[in-house]
Amino acid sequence: MGKMSELDAGLEELRKCSEKIIAISEMISAMFSTDDEPADNEPPKEVKANVITLEDVRRVLADKSLSGYRADVKNLITSFGAEKLSDIDSSKYEELLAKAEVIGNAE
Repeated sequence: MGKMSELDAGLEELRKCSEKIIAISEMISAMFSTDDEPADNEPPKEVKANVITLEDVRRVLADKSLSGYRADVKNLITSFGAEKLSDIDSSKYEELLAKAEVIGNAE
């Protein structure tokens, strides 16, 4: 067999192997795919991206305090029935930040 014939046979064998690898990868993919995955035309389920932490709230309130609104910040915290920021339930952080944004922005 000549060199070109050997090369041609080798390339043909390589094509067959790659086709088998693709078929195996598709089978494995099908085995591990679930029905829970959204179809291409369905929008993905909404994931709550922004989780407000105590540190986030503390940063905003500290900025307000340092800007001269210390009493307003203290009144805001007590309006939530707390003595200090860490006493406020984390479920109230979004509301607290919304009210904090108003501090110092009144016209």
